[in-house]
Amino acid sequence: MVKFKLAITFFGILILNTSFSQQKINPVIKSYGGIFDAQYATEKPDPNLEYKVIIDIATGSSKMDDPIYSIVNVARLMNLHAMGGVPKENMKIVLAIHGGAVWSVLNNEKYNEKYGVDNPHIPLFKELSEAGVKIVVCSQSMIGRKIDHTKLAPGLQTATSMLTTMTTYQLKGYAALKF
Repeated sequence: MVKFKLAITFFGILILNTSFSQQKINPVIKSYGGIFDAQYATEKPDPNLEYKVIIDIATGSSKMDDPIYSIVNVARLMNLHAMGGVPKENMKIVLAIHGGAVWSVLNNEKYNEKYGVDNPHIPLFKELSEAGVKIVVCSQSMIGRKIDHTKLAPGLQTATSMLTTMTTYQLKGYAALKF
């Protein structure tokens, strides 16, 4: 009888857990930044606004075979706004990559040479770029780390610095985030 009650309790917990679980969705960036559909949210993004955001990405990772969480979080930002009804055309996102995160921007050959694995950021950079995200890399960080500007992942651009990029875009009305 005790085993039967234990089995019923376990089965009940399993059903409750399953009924409350939800699959993540990826409305814009299909391979990264999965989110939960917050269909009951009352505070949502305004689909009529143009979201202009400049994101300071400085922190690298110790796990070289996975994309940096900060960059994956940009995919989440895109997916969350899309779920809230904002068309991707209304998302004006610029990434300013510098500091320890600058190693993520290497092309596959240089990344593999440095870490012994393919650069896991390249497919993410591609999806972000295709969704309209502009990705710029701080020249100061690259020069300071002796990174050749011709060895960047495809589609990335160089900037004079993260500092000048951040100030320029903030003066253009972009909200600043730091991931």
